[in-house]
Amino acid sequence: MKKFISILLILIVFTSCSEFQKALKSEDIGVKFDVATRQYEKGKYSKAIRLFEQIAPSYRGKPQAEKMFYMYAQSFYKTKQYYSAGYQFESFVSSYPKSEKKEEAAYLAAHSFSKLSPRYSLDQIDTYKAIDKLQAFINEYPDSQYLAEANVIVKDLREKLEKKSFEIAKQYNTISDHKAALVVLDNFIIDFPGTQYKEKALYYKFDSAYKLAINSIESKKVERLNVAKTAYLNLMKFNANTEFKSKADDMLAKIETDLKQFSK
Repeated sequence: MKKFISILLILIVFTSCSEFQKALKSEDIGVKFDVATRQYEKGKYSKAIRLFEQIAPSYRGKPQAEKMFYMYAQSFYKTKQYYSAGYQFESFVSSYPKSEKKEEAAYLAAHSFSKLSPRYSLDQIDTYKAIDKLQAFINEYPDSQYLAEANVIVKDLREKLEKKSFEIAKQYNTISDHKAALVVLDNFIIDFPGTQYKEKALYYKFDSAYKLAINSIESKKVERLNVAKTAYLNLMKFNANTEFKSKADDMLAKIETDLKQFSK
């Protein structure tokens, strides 16, 4: 019995492969469509794509075109070819504005672009593009069943941009370009007022102000010491029990000592 089942499975696989190969070579687009549909329904999306690619130009305007282009886009999505998936879903939405699949396709188009967003340390052009497309979807379908998921993805993408901006700003402090650090960290706090990195940004701003002050020429030292003191007060105002309190208090003591010397 087991041997019979094994032979049957081999025959099914062989027949399926033979059917696919014949469809690839066939000149009949109807045959290609039927076989591509069966491959799609069996989850063999890469094979389906190969056949859909052959018939896509000829199927535009045909009765089955809507179904074909939906499966074509889904096949790219299922195989994680997100650039092609996004393009095909957008094309589907544009070509079939009355389709019952339009909302789903619009969401999957935006979602595909979000999948192209790289890790935060790399260039974020695709992240900005994904946010724009997701926001456009949210605006057009405010009652969509995909709304909650779309909002979560937008939030995650914005947090990635936030982290990228913070790490860039922090880097100026790390390389001791403290004058630039003050400007960039200040801009970061303004651009992301509710950021989870605000306490750290305030601390590194204070640290840069302090180091710039103590290394300044005498004519600029008092002014810069007072700027550093203000930065300390802003950090304490945000969180009096900050994790940086011990270091910050030590720097403040040095600032106070130096200011007293100038007041004599």
